[in-house]
Amino acid sequence: MKEQQLPIYEDLLWPTLRALDDRGGSASIHELSEHIASELALSDEILDVPHKDGPQTEVDYRAAWARTHLKLIGAADNTSRGVWTITSVGRGVQSEKQLREKVRQVRKKRAQERRHRKSVPGDDEEVREDQGWEDALLQIIRRMKPDAFERLCQRILRESGFTKVEVTGRSGDGGIDGAGVLRVNLISFHVRFQCKRYTGSVGAREIRDFRGAMIGRADKGLFITTGRFTKDAEHEAVRDGAPAIDLIGGIDLCNLLRSLDLGVSTETVKVMKPKPEFFEGL
Repeated sequence: MKEQQLPIYEDLLWPTLRALDDRGGSASIHELSEHIASELALSDEILDVPHKDGPQTEVDYRAAWARTHLKLIGAADNTSRGVWTITSVGRGVQSEKQLREKVRQVRKKRAQERRHRKSVPGDDEEVREDQGWEDALLQIIRRMKPDAFERLCQRILRESGFTKVEVTGRSGDGGIDGAGVLRVNLISFHVRFQCKRYTGSVGAREIRDFRGAMIGRADKGLFITTGRFTKDAEHEAVRDGAPAIDLIGGIDLCNLLRSLDLGVSTETVKVMKPKPEFFEGL
């Protein structure tokens, strides 16, 4: 049996565009990732291959480049955080061959522009979904002391609407780092959470251990990490017959901090444009 290879980003262009169309014109990044994995029948081994030392897998990294190129040719757009939409241009693409040709033409044009403008960054420096800040942020968080990271998670939960958030961090507590209460309308849920500053992957065993520690003590579990979760861990978190555990990986953690405006700032780049009406009025 031929060994399965990692798909290159060009292989992900068509499945991504079709996923947007099939889902009514828009989809979250998570939904797109699930569609790609199913469409290309990617194995868990392929899906779990990490991208360098960052928080992403290699497939997610290449899928992000695919989305970026769809945006470059005007076939898709990310109108809100984490949500992508197909455009009229994208709906007009009739085949994978046509799509690849559009991308090839855009890349050729940009390459020509770079040769004439030395100040234009190369491919490796192009802005890709504004994700460069995430790696930098995670590096800072990973340098935090364990108790400081626990306090950060505590702050995030409070800002997200949790009450009675306490950090325990006691050894021999089965990996539970804290607890809180989340009220949704008339119902309150007791939540236990675990927060770990991982650089690699969190596997199914860690999820099972955490679930074993929280059973009988909470309605829900929340696992927060600066790393990423393997596919086995994701499957274990929602296994039938077992209490569900919500997972927050490194990228999700960064987006939470951004949405809560904690520890990050947004800079606006000023673009100078001439005002013809000023000169016409002289």
